[in-house]
Amino acid sequence: MNNDSHGADIYGASKIFGIDEDDIIDFSSNINPFGIPDNVQEAIIRSIKYSIRYPDINSRELIKGLSNCEKIPESWFFCSNGAAEAIFRIALCMIPQNAILISPTFSEYEQALTTVGTDVKYFTLEEENGFKLTDKIIDDIKIDTDIVFICNPNNPTGQIIDKILLEKIISHCKLMNTTIVIDECFMDFVENKEKYSTIDLMEKYDNLIVLKAFTKIYAIPGIRLGYCMSSNINVIANLKKSGPPWNVSTIAQAAGVASLEEREYVTKSVKYVKKQRQYLIDEMNRLNIKIYEAHANYIFFKLIRKINLYDELLKKGILIRSCSNYRNLDDSYYRIAVKSEYENKILIENLKEIIGNK
Repeated sequence: MNNDSHGADIYGASKIFGIDEDDIIDFSSNINPFGIPDNVQEAIIRSIKYSIRYPDINSRELIKGLSNCEKIPESWFFCSNGAAEAIFRIALCMIPQNAILISPTFSEYEQALTTVGTDVKYFTLEEENGFKLTDKIIDDIKIDTDIVFICNPNNPTGQIIDKILLEKIISHCKLMNTTIVIDECFMDFVENKEKYSTIDLMEKYDNLIVLKAFTKIYAIPGIRLGYCMSSNINVIANLKKSGPPWNVSTIAQAAGVASLEEREYVTKSVKYVKKQRQYLIDEMNRLNIKIYEAHANYIFFKLIRKINLYDELLKKGILIRSCSNYRNLDDSYYRIAVKSEYENKILIENLKEIIGNK
């Protein structure tokens, strides 16, 4: 990215445009439209009284639940204060000299790596190819490449990467003695995610780290809870040493344990998001908006006409994600979350008005 700004800054948008935060419909933040499950909210409330003491420094109950859910050993987990903390700890404990990132992608990989002085090179995703990753990236991963970050599905483009291709990349990284981090924070929104997730490859490849978070699928970004997994227990040990202890609060641990019980909630969410995503795509196609393949709970698109869609929608109380500050993108690219049926219809009505008038 060209600067450090993020989406989901509803607070800044509120002040700039003089709109109350509660009156803004936030399409910039890719959060489950079902909101926080009741069971999770109740667990959060119950946990407050236990905040009088320090949290479990090893997140034992949470990791036990994660182990059962992901079907891998407890020793392969590191829990973090959101996925972002895990990204920064990975950079800090490895201090890689050389890294490869795809472009465009999530900004915090670059932010974390530059913090420790890493020389970052970029594999550019081509618009002509729908911003899809190809095996050409393998040619860029050399013996001096210390680490590679890949987001799957990629943020902001929404592209899903074929597991066969990913294993080719992981295997090549293994030969080059390169660590590869696969960010699967949006994978829980993907239908048949087992076809794409690389979690089952960790036993075979100890150079692989898989990153996930509770943020998106359980709609708890304000709680801050993420985790990463690796069969390399030295990596897990070093992650624990690379930052302060008690990094996962009592409240976050309780929310995580309760979230893992919400199997039906997740199943319903995936079906609902798929239906609403298709509604948005169909309606936006009618407006001649260029849509790129979407596999998660957000849609990446391009406006052919020169309209400042961010400002135009925010005037109407709708916040979307401008992608102009991503590497390899300009101000014609945007990303929207898939939200509730009611909110999605409001967005489409306003898009029709804005684009029609222009």
